Amino acid sequence: TWAATLPHCASEMSTHISNEADLEFCRKIPKVELHAHLNGSISPSTMQKLLSRHQGKLSHRTIPEMWQTTIAKGEKRTLNDCFAMFKIIHTIVDDEEAVAMVAHDVVLEFAADGVVYLELRSTPRANPTTGMTKQSYIDAVLKGIDSSLAKCSQLIHVRVLLSIDRRQSVSEARDTVHLAAQYSSALTQHRARVVGIDLSGDPNAGDMNELLPVLRLAKEKGLKLSLHLAEIPNRNDESVLLLSSFPDRIGHGTFFHPSVGGTDEIVRIVSDRRIPMEICLTSNVKGQTVPNYENHQLRFWREKNHPVIICTDDKGVFATSLSEEYHIATLTFSLNQDDVRKLSLEAVDAVFEEDYFKLELKKMWDSI
Repeated sequence: TWAATLPHCASEMSTHISNEADLEFCRKIPKVELHAHLNGSISPSTMQKLLSRHQGKLSHRTIPEMWQTTIAKGEKRTLNDCFAMFKIIHTIVDDEEAVAMVAHDVVLEFAADGVVYLELRSTPRANPTTGMTKQSYIDAVLKGIDSSLAKCSQLIHVRVLLSIDRRQSVSEARDTVHLAAQYSSALTQHRARVVGIDLSGDPNAGDMNELLPVLRLAKEKGLKLSLHLAEIPNRNDESVLLLSSFPDRIGHGTFFHPSVGGTDEIVRIVSDRRIPMEICLTSNVKGQTVPNYENHQLRFWREKNHPVIICTDDKGVFATSLSEEYHIATLTFSLNQDDVRKLSLEAVDAVFEEDYFKLELKKMWDSI
């Protein structure tokens, strides 16, 4: 069974990372982050700036407390609680200045954690109260990234995915695809660029039969596609349906395996196509979609030698970092330094970029 002990990927001669040195090695190694929601990645320090900003500006409103936007170490919440936290966060990231601040800080924090390639995803949001439009939201994200890259002392490449929220109408989803296509092909002064579409949001919401043509439209326009799939059980028909859009990557895939209510057919489709899996360990444990790290689906996909990428999902909400996620994988699955380096390096193959870019990026691992 996939819950059996995971075999080591390297020989017994390889040196295992000691408990004292493993986190430092995970921090030191170059890393690729491919599943990071912008507004879920807000650190406590940035959140404090946002809260302080609103205390003067919106004194007539109830300002959220820090505990309402972050799940602290050792705590757990339901998946519905996690989505409720995003609604709270959106109330204070409500104009272009706030959006740019968040993007700026998030990129610098990922860079400080050793991330050399980052794909941020976010749903373009309009706010009539502040005058923010979906287009000005995207511009603010790109502006914030630009300012961080100008300031950052570490090398980091940043790309953007525009997210379709499952709760949105088909018309809104189609608008997001058109915006993504527009920004992906436009020659702008921005150093970051839009490269694809993400499908995310409350997994209980939306009719995916209606959204499927929109996802296919995204592919027709040359956009890359990452889909949140099987975050909750009993979504087998939906998973098969969405897989027919030929996604380039899959987020979570928590309930694909027959042992947790999935099907052999789904596993076969994903395996045969070698669709990379975006793995979010702490997110799944704290959101209680998996019981613990030991029984995470990462074990099964690694046993199949399937492409996997360690990701944070929402580093702010779940109080983690990409280095810590690698550290957790290291301790949980008895990885050695060769395993960790291989896991990090192979993530480059799944980035939404051309092959020549991937070859250049991989050179950053030569000295590790």
